[in-house]
Amino acid sequence: MPEPEPPAPLRVLVADDHPIFLAGMRQLLDAHPGLTCAGAATTGDEAVRLVVQERPDVAVLDLDLPDLSGVEAARIIGVQAPGVAVLVLTMLSDDESVFAALRAGARGYLLKGSTADEVVTAIRSVAAGGAVFGPSIATRILDYFNAWQPAATTGEPPPEWLPELNERERAILDLLADGESNPSIAAALHLSPKTVRNHVSVIFDKLHVADRRQAMLRAREAGLGTPPGG
Repeated sequence: MPEPEPPAPLRVLVADDHPIFLAGMRQLLDAHPGLTCAGAATTGDEAVRLVVQERPDVAVLDLDLPDLSGVEAARIIGVQAPGVAVLVLTMLSDDESVFAALRAGARGYLLKGSTADEVVTAIRSVAAGGAVFGPSIATRILDYFNAWQPAATTGEPPPEWLPELNERERAILDLLADGESNPSIAAALHLSPKTVRNHVSVIFDKLHVADRRQAMLRAREAGLGTPPGG
């Protein structure tokens, strides 16, 4: 009886703008059975183009990429190639980067200090549908949700949520979450419609959203707006 054929290797695309790191990742993939490098990109735009073209199993993205950030690349990949799992491998460990990547659809987040075994395990895990986070990142996520639970009882968003917004922008987003138009927001906050329009544009940029609907969803996720039945 013929032996069953081994499963096809996982195809992995890597995006990083540091040639030495990129070469090291290709060597790492080639050295592990069951993994193969499906392509390498040095910019965010190139990463998206290659992912859509090659359809790898996993895209390993740095966040600090030229042309298009890793967060934006992950978001576009999620739309144009939803079957591709995104694993972030970066030096950035701040809360804003972590949560922006997760909101963009990343299934894993590792820091570049991770060992080769940790990276390989993460690649295989996200390809299988799992979620993987480095120890320090996992701790941060748990701290966030632990901080969110008491805040949820008061109906207020946790202090860590949407830290990129200032107080005025948060107030505008709170009203936007209720579906208020720019003129009504201006009237409620005693601002000019032009000022509100400018603030809304800045909010879109900071939240990496394209329109009011996406901004409303992000605001609702953060606990802003009037609660249902309120």
